[in-house]
Formats: sequence, C-alpha cells, structure tokens
Amino acid sequence: MLFGRGIPLFGLLVVLLVGCATPVVRAEPTLWKEGPTGPAVAPELARFNDLLTDLAERMKPALVQLRVNRVAETREREEGRTPDEPRRTSGSGFLITENGLLVTNAHVVENAKSIQVRLADGRRFAGEVVGKDTGVDLAIVKIKAGELPVLPLGDSNRLRVGEFVLALGHPFGLEQAVSFGIVSRKGPSLSVAARGFDFILTDAAINPGNSGGPLINMAGEVVGVNSMAARGGSIGFAIPSNLVKLLTPQLVAKGKVEWGYLGVAIAEVGDEDLDKFKLKEPRGVLIREVVSGQPADKGGMRVNDIVVSIDGTRTDAPRDLQRIVSSSPVGRRVRVSVLRDGKPEDLEVVIGLYQSREDR
Repeated sequence: MLFGRGIPLFGLLVVLLVGCATPVVRAEPTLWKEGPTGPAVAPELARFNDLLTDLAERMKPALVQLRVNRVAETREREEGRTPDEPRRTSGSGFLITENGLLVTNAHVVENAKSIQVRLADGRRFAGEVVGKDTGVDLAIVKIKAGELPVLPLGDSNRLRVGEFVLALGHPFGLEQAVSFGIVSRKGPSLSVAARGFDFILTDAAINPGNSGGPLINMAGEVVGVNSMAARGGSIGFAIPSNLVKLLTPQLVAKGKVEWGYLGVAIAEVGDEDLDKFKLKEPRGVLIREVVSGQPADKGGMRVNDIVVSIDGTRTDAPRDLQRIVSSSPVGRRVRVSVLRDGKPEDLEVVIGLYQSREDR
C-alpha cells in the first residue's frame, strides 16, 4: 500500500520510530571561560617572564635548606624545656665553593647541636659551622661533598636603588621558593651592630625560613644575603655581597671576624658646632670621649678632635669612621687626620682589636 507519493507506510513508521528513539541532547551551562590557546602576553612581557623563570631555575641548584637542632636556651628552660631538649628550626643558605662551603646567617646556626643540610637534588649532609659573626649575622658552614653547584658573588657596590631582584629560600619550611621585588634602599640595617656598612633594603618578600638565602640580581649574581625582615614583613634587609667577600676569608681561617677598634665615642658634626670648633662646614666626626689606655688614647687623639680622614679616605659622617676602622686589619698603623681648634693635624694610630662582652 502506498501513502502519499509512493512512500511505503511501513517505511514511514520505521522513520518515525527511529526519530523518537534518538535522545534529545541539552547543552550544559558554562561554568567558566577558557583562555586563549595561544600566547596572550605582550612580547616584551613574555620575554621578561622567560628571563625571570629561567633565572630562578638556574639559581635553585645551589640553594640549600638547613635544619638545625638547637640546645634550649636559658629562657626556654625556664619556660619548661629540659636542658637536653632540642629546639628545631630551619633556614636557608647557598653554596659558594664546589667542595662544600656555604653561606647562611649566624642566627640560623646559633647554639646548634646538629645541622642537616639538604641540597636541591634531595641529598642530605651533616653541616659544621666553620665561622660566624653575630654582629653582621653571617656564618660559613661546611659539608663533606664535592663537585657542587655554586652561586657567583656580584659587586653590591654597583647595585642601584630600583633594580629588580629575586629572593630565594625556604620560607615556613617550604622548598625552593622565589619572591620578586626591587632594591628599595641602600643604607644602615635595623641592627645597631652593623658597623657602618650599608645593608640592602628590598621589598622582595623575606619570611621566616628565608634567612640566609641569596638575593639575586638580573645578571644571576648574589648581591646580598637575606638576613631579617621588618615587623609586618613589607620590607627586608640583606647583607651586601661585598661585605660577605670581606669577611669570608677571616671566618674560614679564624672562625670569627677580628674587628678594628679605636676606643672612642663619636658624634655627628652639626651646624651648631661650626663656631665652637672653628669649622667652615659641618663635615667630619666629632670625638666625644677617648677611652684611657686604648688605641686612640695611645695615638694622641683628644676629646673635641674632628676626624676628617683616615689614610686619605674621607670621614664625612660617623658611619664612615665606623666602617673604615672596623674593616681595618688589627695592628695596622693608620694616619688619622683631625682638625684641632680649627687647625689640621695628622696622628698615627695603631688599630686595636674589638672585644665583645663575651670575649672579655
């Protein structure tokens, strides 16, 4: 039997049945929007991103984590710790020689009963403190290993405010973390024991556990050692790499730094001092006190002398005098140029050895 124009009724029924059996597909609601498959970053930014990521990857192999068991301090024992109960802390560091010397902070390894150094490849070694200086907060640790990756030390004097830097470390125990920022300032640190050296202020995040890690410039050089963060964590301080270069030989050879010492109390020369000391400009360092029997006293320095240079290097402010004297080798004879009653005079002073209260 035909239906319509020659279409069999049976065939029409089959078509209708098949059509009814096909499920109706409903579109699911979209929960997000996919990003573009190709690069959407401007070429200049893409190159900068590649530079940062490649730089971080190159630096990480020489970054280490220090896990320290400390002897409980007196205050902690009074709070309930037993004398032999260890206190576990962690910090960061980085390798500077292929045979296992690494840099970290002195406070990271202070009162260490044992130190475990973990390398980026997962290997673990026992660490031994070779030398440390608590005033600058610098320490050198040694592990028994060879053919290790190292980080080069750059020239921190060439570092400029506004430069990009990376801070590497292990904050809060997290491994291989990198933060990005700029050099905010170069100047004195929060520590009164900085001895006149300019520390590096940065807004790159430095958190607990970052201490001892490297501050890296865009050339892949260490320009500082992350040391401390201000309260609130918005700014951090780093020990300049040139100070690390200055102190490392003494730390390795002697286990400590022998700081130069004059035995004077000093102050800044102000505008109000010009007439009193017969000065033409407020420049130099005022000697407020001379300790009897100490190098300055033996060299003929007097109260109210104005120190204008040491061995030809100008001392325009107290920090200049602190830096020059503290970094001078103990026993060296230096020419101290002073203004005494407005008249120039040269004195010869032998640099003495600074002794902390613990050393006395």
